[in-house]
Amino acid sequence: MLVLGIESSCDETGVALVQTRGQDAPILLADALYSQIAMHQPFGGVVPELASRDHIRRVLPLTREVMQRAQRALAEVDVVAYTRGPGLAGALLVGAGVACSLAAALGKPAMGVHHLEGHLLSPFLSADPPEFPFVALLVSGGHTQLMRVDRVGSYEMLGETIDDAAGEAFDKSAKLMGLPYPGGSHLARLALGGDGAAFKLPRPLLHSGNLDFSFSGLKTAVLTQAKKLGPELESRKADLAASTQAAIVEVLVKKTLAALSQTALKRLVVAGGVGANALLRSQLDAACRQRGIRVHYPELAFCTDNGAMIAMAAGMRLQAGLVDLPMLQGRYAFDVKPRWNLSEFLPGPVPAG
Repeated sequence: MLVLGIESSCDETGVALVQTRGQDAPILLADALYSQIAMHQPFGGVVPELASRDHIRRVLPLTREVMQRAQRALAEVDVVAYTRGPGLAGALLVGAGVACSLAAALGKPAMGVHHLEGHLLSPFLSADPPEFPFVALLVSGGHTQLMRVDRVGSYEMLGETIDDAAGEAFDKSAKLMGLPYPGGSHLARLALGGDGAAFKLPRPLLHSGNLDFSFSGLKTAVLTQAKKLGPELESRKADLAASTQAAIVEVLVKKTLAALSQTALKRLVVAGGVGANALLRSQLDAACRQRGIRVHYPELAFCTDNGAMIAMAAGMRLQAGLVDLPMLQGRYAFDVKPRWNLSEFLPGPVPAG
């Protein structure tokens, strides 16, 4: 089957086409992505109304580009998948509306996909895909979660953030240092020239005895340290960035190793935007190598939001028999779920409306 995937949950418009193939993970035929970073940069963050309007402008041209690259016709598409949530309500509505309209025009089913499940399964797009079961560290935007993944649609939450996520800690700390949007990537680059041990910053919940996360206190500590530095902040900014990154990464690595020990699994998947962080990857790789644990990441191009992960998640659900296509056929009413916890996401078809 050919599955067209549309992602529009925040500030990237993504479209991709995958083909299912028996028991193997679907194969990516083509994808296209447009980032709105330049548009939101003057505002220091995402402006939801601007994001929604830009999705409207981009989604159909990107769809044409994907079909052309794949050398396929729209009439050949079997399922149109879209991000149903979580995300910005207006942005989600654009993708859902276009996907359901396109599916109705083609007479094909439309299928809502959980954005976080897309991230979770994105490593299956890589040349070295994982095998089930595995522990997953999902560090995407406002989400930091550790899960046991036994198969598609079967997820056990081991721990999650109780306030700010790791991505928010990166971005908010960067903003406190006066770094431009998107802050997390600028902070990581600045940290390359700094000393990660220069400032003693807290490692929240590191010794809590559970697998939950909390990063709001770290943000407050960064603010306090920045105020203490005063005029010296500019000359010590790289050290403060490196110390902030070191604190976040240490918590992520130690909690992840605890999850692996608790489950006795020997395979780890790291997904989401923060999964592209070089320090996190190097420390996880070194620690897991010592323990005989295989680590899998999505390709760097698929760490941020993208259409390929949505098409992949839909294709894998179809292959696993978790989608009742006849039930979805002809049902083009839709809603979106801006707040949608993956722990609530049960195996089975996603309602069309």
